[in-house]
Amino acid sequence: MPPAGPRFVDATRPPGRFRRAFGAFALTRPLLFFSRHVSWKLDPVLLRLTRGRVGSTMFVRSAVLETRGARTGERRRNAVIYWNDGDRITIAASQAGSPHNPAWYYNLLANPEVTFGGAPMTAVVVDDDNDRERLWTLGDRVFPAFATYRERAGSAGRTIPLIQLVPEQTPAPPLAPL
Repeated sequence: MPPAGPRFVDATRPPGRFRRAFGAFALTRPLLFFSRHVSWKLDPVLLRLTRGRVGSTMFVRSAVLETRGARTGERRRNAVIYWNDGDRITIAASQAGSPHNPAWYYNLLANPEVTFGGAPMTAVVVDDDNDRERLWTLGDRVFPAFATYRERAGSAGRTIPLIQLVPEQTPAPPLAPL
């Protein structure tokens, strides 16, 4: 049974010792290799089997983002790190700071109706610089390695996109007749 939605991630709390240590470890060559070649396939399965409790990001919350392929329309599943911003969820198309955006980013541009952690949502790219700065401050608290990812991407001429996922509003049940 899929989860009713992603778990809440409080991005206002500063990162603890374990999260900072994992962020530093995430920047090492072996973990970057593991992330790029294994995690992206393993995590969607792990997260589904454990109802969102276990993924390779250990101390950093992640959930499965389901998109539709931009060209094929086929369902694609990718695990991504996220954080809450009010009723919205923010994700970064970081690709560990590589020179290219991840494929799922282009999928959600073509088809912004996505499912995240089992909940239907609409993806909106954050373009406002003030919002981006505020959201990156929160994101760096959740996963400190994001700062290094931004530097690496910037060196390659890429700005890492931030995406906010807006929950679909469920219609209110009809009123019972009097």
